[in-house]
Amino acid sequence: MEHYDAIVLGAGGGVGSAALWHLAQRGVRVLGVDRFEPPHDRGSSHGQTRIIRQAYFEHPDYVPLLLESYRLWTELQTHTECQLYHEVGILQVGLAEGQVVPGVLCAAELHGLEVDSLTATEIQQRWPGLRIPNEMVGVFERRAGYLMVEECIKTHVRAAQKAGAELRCPAEVQSWEVSDSIQVRTNVGDFSTDRLIVAAGAWAGQLLSDLGVPLEVRRKSLFWYEAEGEHYLASNSFPTFFFELPEGMFYGFPQLDGRGVKLAEHTGGTSVADPLQLDRSLHRDEQRRIESFLRQHLPQVTLRNTDHAACMYTMTPDEHFIVDRHPACPGVVFAAGLSGHGFKFTSVLGKALADMSLDGTTNMPIHFLSLNRFAK
Repeated sequence: MEHYDAIVLGAGGGVGSAALWHLAQRGVRVLGVDRFEPPHDRGSSHGQTRIIRQAYFEHPDYVPLLLESYRLWTELQTHTECQLYHEVGILQVGLAEGQVVPGVLCAAELHGLEVDSLTATEIQQRWPGLRIPNEMVGVFERRAGYLMVEECIKTHVRAAQKAGAELRCPAEVQSWEVSDSIQVRTNVGDFSTDRLIVAAGAWAGQLLSDLGVPLEVRRKSLFWYEAEGEHYLASNSFPTFFFELPEGMFYGFPQLDGRGVKLAEHTGGTSVADPLQLDRSLHRDEQRRIESFLRQHLPQVTLRNTDHAACMYTMTPDEHFIVDRHPACPGVVFAAGLSGHGFKFTSVLGKALADMSLDGTTNMPIHFLSLNRFAK
């Protein structure tokens, strides 16, 4: 049985590919394992783009992690000719007494981040392609934008391999167990290690079932629609956007290519019993909700649907990540349940896991994401 200093399960995803790179950078003999060849469209990290922002409405404790994440994405970008981060800003819209706008303002105030508060009229004057109800307000954050998701994973993996990491893909992880060392059994062979990192995305619930925390996998759809005119072009300073509406939360991206504007609903989603059997078909009920949002708020985006994709959210009970050491197996560290808002953090979470695996601890401020909050 071949032995490695460290093994990463889920090395073809966001966190796993980042952890692989940080381990390889530090000179350890590391093996990355993934069921699919990265970058792939079988998990949670695909579909061209992901939003990245700093004034985090979900919880202000995420902000220090985001600041380090920005630094790490910039560092990673030196390893590729492709631009990974595009700073076009983000406009977040909702009621003044809602969750999103007050959360953004709170995080910005606590951490000294620059944001602009805007009325509905000011938003429409600045971005004529938008329609905002008068009772709603917005917050614009300039230091925000989007990441090219497949390119980020590809760059992490290539940089890791250049630093000496090995990759086994495709390889199905059948089990892991602890004896004198940690043994990982796969359909292409068995391997042993002293340090195991589990970053398996939608498969985390299966590989970490003994933790006793329910992780629900949800199907989510991404849609692209053809736009008329030039209002929605990234090159015309149209930002990413996030709307908190009575009927749900919707987000999207400026037009980057011939497919047009990309949109999705952050709320909702249907449960997935088996990630391997994800339904990738276009659901008309989901499409109707997206098109209703378009008609009301982006009137110059047509209803000509040019593309569609399905991915998965892996949800924790409180919708915050779990990043910790396995309580029964000190050599195992993991990140699980990124709950649909985790990709922007994958660079820093990968570093945190590598630190925890090699040093026993990390100076990344991840304590609020510990497993202990679910202890009864």
